[in-house]
Amino acid sequence: MSGFLYRLGHGAAAHAWRTICAWVAIAVATVGLTMTFGGETRDDYNVPDAPAQAGVEQLRTHLPEAGFASAQVVVHDRAGAPVDPVALEALAGKLAGMPHVLAVQPPQLSADGDTALVAVGYDIPVTDPDLMGNLEPLEEAVAGTRALGLQVELGGEVPQNAAAPMKGYGELVGVIAALVILVLTLGSVVGAGLPLAVALTGLGVGSGGIALLAGVMDVSTSAPTVATMVGLGVGIDYALLLVTRHTEFLRAGHDVADAAGRAGATAGRSVVFAAGTVLVSLLGLRLSGLQVYASFCFATAIAVVAVLAAALTLVPALCRLGGRRLLARKVRRGAARTSRQADSLTARWAARVGRRPLPWAVGAALVMIVLALPVVDMRTWPQDPSTQSSDLTTRRAYDLVSDEFGPGVNGPLTIVVDRDRADEAEVTAFVRDLESHSDIVGVRPAIVSPDGAIATFDAVPAYGPTDERTPGLVDAVRAEAPAGVEVTGMTAMFADIAELLAHRVWLVIGFVVGVSVLLLTMVFRSVVVPLKAAVMNLLSIGAAYGVMTALFQWGWGTRVLGLDHSVPVSSWVPILMFTILFGLSMDYEVFLLSRVREDWERTGDPRGSVVRGLASTGRVISSAAAIMVAVFLGFAGEVDVVVKMLGVGMAVAIVLDATLVRMVLVPATMAMLGDLNWWLPRWLDRLLPRIRAEVDDLEPTAVAPPAGREPEPAGSR
Repeated sequence: MSGFLYRLGHGAAAHAWRTICAWVAIAVATVGLTMTFGGETRDDYNVPDAPAQAGVEQLRTHLPEAGFASAQVVVHDRAGAPVDPVALEALAGKLAGMPHVLAVQPPQLSADGDTALVAVGYDIPVTDPDLMGNLEPLEEAVAGTRALGLQVELGGEVPQNAAAPMKGYGELVGVIAALVILVLTLGSVVGAGLPLAVALTGLGVGSGGIALLAGVMDVSTSAPTVATMVGLGVGIDYALLLVTRHTEFLRAGHDVADAAGRAGATAGRSVVFAAGTVLVSLLGLRLSGLQVYASFCFATAIAVVAVLAAALTLVPALCRLGGRRLLARKVRRGAARTSRQADSLTARWAARVGRRPLPWAVGAALVMIVLALPVVDMRTWPQDPSTQSSDLTTRRAYDLVSDEFGPGVNGPLTIVVDRDRADEAEVTAFVRDLESHSDIVGVRPAIVSPDGAIATFDAVPAYGPTDERTPGLVDAVRAEAPAGVEVTGMTAMFADIAELLAHRVWLVIGFVVGVSVLLLTMVFRSVVVPLKAAVMNLLSIGAAYGVMTALFQWGWGTRVLGLDHSVPVSSWVPILMFTILFGLSMDYEVFLLSRVREDWERTGDPRGSVVRGLASTGRVISSAAAIMVAVFLGFAGEVDVVVKMLGVGMAVAIVLDATLVRMVLVPATMAMLGDLNWWLPRWLDRLLPRIRAEVDDLEPTAVAPPAGREPEPAGSR
């Protein structure tokens, strides 16, 4: 691989403008293909393995207005006067005239009459492009009612999928913070702009690839956000690693093209393997059982591959154009090398930890365990309007319904009776049991479908859908339901999703950890190092889960995060966080341990190799982690709570990974284990293929110069 990556990097640098023009052509072609064959992102909310899905399908077949998309219009008189019936009648007429509307239910009035709830049923699912993210028809329909001075808020599926759009602040904050960190790290404005330009170029092409993917399969509307979050972070990291190695070879006296080739042959190998670990981790999303995660997997993989390709080719080309301006001004003037000063600080730290490794290891492990303790109290539930900002109309509608009609009206249990299968006497007894159930405050009259095949009615809980008692209530109602009766609705579906993901998360964790350990075993020819790396990654992710639970579920960080009350952890977050973070953590593991392994093979000094390996990679890993944290925290400023959780959780995990894990636990445990770090049974050594992540094994004559050119002497510039 070294020879290929050397030729790739050297060729890209030797023909810099050709390489740049090739990327411009790729970008233009991607735009053209996207305009011709690209599709729009579209969510798929069907969950075939969920018990609630059976009832949904029955409703869609026999009573479409109850089985497809829905919306709620909440009309409230702020003065407390009864809502004018004439205004409600006019509103109903406007709502009935909207596209795809099948039915508008008669207004449901609150006990004091100052609030009305109008339900709207559509003939298509909420994921249809005509409805998804489109609030304009509803806003136009209610404009006249608002003009009368009445408060009108929008709830239900259609508004919920359009009320909190991504504003793009996360990308902007992340890019600005990354630029500042890169300037401080590299000491050169030219050098700082290069990784950013490369990452944005790769991400732009990757975004086009995601649009093309949307043309052949359903891609979640949230998938591009996750792909951008990951692609921007790893793209800058990969480019930074290559630029750092390139400048090291420049300082060693190599000409620009040869330095670019050698950076590709050494750091490029680490980048390729690191990207491979991220892709393997993303594959774990396919085991979640939900189509939405499959789209996250493919979209993020496209972004990672695009930024990887840009890093391996555009970095050498831009390095050739940047020349020695990539070096800090002090270095160009022959002054002391600031990077060595930074590395010496890291070396002294690693040596200090190595002298007394046990107390350091125990202390760091205890901190991680304490941070992870709240995870035992983590309660997951899919996102609903009650978790969102009060600035959104969906949240205001939710609060009005809860205050005026009761919290359970926001999440009733929908009961679907198959009249051909269910026994009428048993159904009657079941309804009586529901009416007397302590956690049910009301049972609405049944509606029979026009074809007479099914009957449906709602059972209204005594509490809101995010209440911790809700899953137990769903299970209890299902246990009492006779044959031919299904319990469905949004609340039941959310309970099914939460339970499904809670079980599947262990399958995902097992797959990702197992495959990652196998890959690291092949790379580092050790059983101990991969297992230790997996344990440490699990510790950092567990600690991130714990911090996220404390901030969101316990409410310790609600004010800072722009929330007005505590919320459960979204069911979508733990699996997504784990697969992404495990791959990113393995990136840093590869960057560090490849240098440690190389030094140990050369010197045979187990402790010294850790010190020197940490010294040579500490600055770039710390900078890369700081950039990743900045990118993730930028996304924490978005309105959507799920995006906030992802941003905060992943930022915390990267901080812990780059500090307590890489700077304390790794040197401490490796110092204690000594040569045992690199133990591998002989039979396993013979069985496993050999992969080297990073090694400077190029001799001056190992790679032939490009045709028609003689090799330039080192330092010819």
